[in-house]
Amino acid sequence: MKHITLDTAHALGFLHHEKMTTIGQRVKVAHLSLEQSTCKGNDFLGWLRLPSETDEALLDDIIATADNLRSRCDAIVVAGIGGSYLGAKAVIEALKNQFRPCSPEILFAGNNISEDYLAELTDYLKDKRFGVINISKSGTTTETALAFRLLKRQCESQRGKEESREVIVAITDAQKGAARKVAEIEGYKTFVIPDNVGGRFSVLTPVGLLPIACAGFDIRQLITGAREMEKLCSSEVSFNDNIAEQYASMRQMLYGEGKKIELLVNYHPKLHYVAEWWKQLFGESEGKQSKGIFPASCNFTTDLHSMGQWIQDGERTIFETVISIEHPRKVLSFPADDDNLDGLNFLAGKRIDEVNKMAELGTRLAHVDGGVPNMRILMPELNEFYLGELIYFFFLSCGISGVMQGVNPFDQPGVEAYKRNMFALLNKPGYEKESEEIRRKLQ
Repeated sequence: MKHITLDTAHALGFLHHEKMTTIGQRVKVAHLSLEQSTCKGNDFLGWLRLPSETDEALLDDIIATADNLRSRCDAIVVAGIGGSYLGAKAVIEALKNQFRPCSPEILFAGNNISEDYLAELTDYLKDKRFGVINISKSGTTTETALAFRLLKRQCESQRGKEESREVIVAITDAQKGAARKVAEIEGYKTFVIPDNVGGRFSVLTPVGLLPIACAGFDIRQLITGAREMEKLCSSEVSFNDNIAEQYASMRQMLYGEGKKIELLVNYHPKLHYVAEWWKQLFGESEGKQSKGIFPASCNFTTDLHSMGQWIQDGERTIFETVISIEHPRKVLSFPADDDNLDGLNFLAGKRIDEVNKMAELGTRLAHVDGGVPNMRILMPELNEFYLGELIYFFFLSCGISGVMQGVNPFDQPGVEAYKRNMFALLNKPGYEKESEEIRRKLQ
């Protein structure tokens, strides 16, 4: 069986040899601190054994619930923000046909406070049988709670209260919180967000699995891939064979050499939201104490015609990690043209993927020559199994990298700053002091 692989050859030349001699020991210490629950934030390590500990009965329940929603709905709206939607959206967008919606259509809300977005969404749903998956541990997150209020009311208005109970599902805390209370009062089907799994690590829980199953994709294969990577990257596996440890250590060594920005690059538009999910995972985990690699992303070859100049010749504070797909799903060859006015007949008969692969290789070589260290993650195919491997690979690499950096990779204290200001400006009860202080600043 093939697995995803990591190539670091085009990054090693940018590192000092003396730092590389001790990195294997450092990364093992960080990895063991995760497995032995001695690291900072060790009460949020539930993701570490999640693939191997996922119960088949839970998967059966999720699939049965998804089948019920699929049979009753033209559209399913996933209400959630951050990790409560990005992981599911990443997997769904990677697997679905880019020009045809899933059946039923999977829509997302609760991840912004745009009046136009919500008005257009509710208008779009007016003539549709829709259901809702409400994802919130507390039930009080402003963006998600606002969207759910609107969607709940509209669903009940269009389908009636009794039928709405059959197509609204809550994924929330096991016992407490507003979302749990509403679900119990209304009689909604519920799934639990584990207490020891943070939002950005939650795609392999019902948070991600239910929307993915509703889109018609194989969540058992997703979990199976993650289980394989859990075994392949155990701390018992040697550093030379452990791609999660290698990626984490390379990131931290490059950071130590002044490479402050990591670009996650793909040559496959289906991976756009994988990069968006990755940015939250690493940005929210490492960006603390005035430290942390800034996670950015580019879609090539598209962005080579916009960001390519900066990447090739700009400030040398970046490194790239390229996700490459070995075998595309479709076969399409470059056509010949009798007039050959564009001069491209030399490509006639070649697979379009071969042209794309040469663009990838040529770009990697050019960027390395331009001073940009380059790593490559190779996925044999873009399917549920390999996405499961990729997700767990990034989970573990992120945890190890954050521990090596000396921060708690599993909290997000900075996220609360905007909320305090927003609540103060909106005169939320209990924020009177903050309201007074912020209005004084604005004068």
